[in-house]
Amino acid sequence: MTSKPRPCPICKKPRDQWQAQDGAEADRYAPFCSSRCRDRDLSQWFGDGYSVPGRAALPEEIAVEVTRGTEE
Repeated sequence: MTSKPRPCPICKKPRDQWQAQDGAEADRYAPFCSSRCRDRDLSQWFGDGYSVPGRAALPEEIAVEVTRGTEE
């Protein structure tokens, strides 16, 4: 049973439209259709376009985590 390819999560274009003959191009950027869409998604994470639900960390909590990371 073959499942239908999912569309690119950024531009919503069908991913099979962008596949190379051997499928290597599709695997290279999966689950996105291209490097452009992959980079747009990454910039969303860097620019606070996405967020993880929960309360914001207090500055004191961040300081503890930063110093804990440098001690290892």
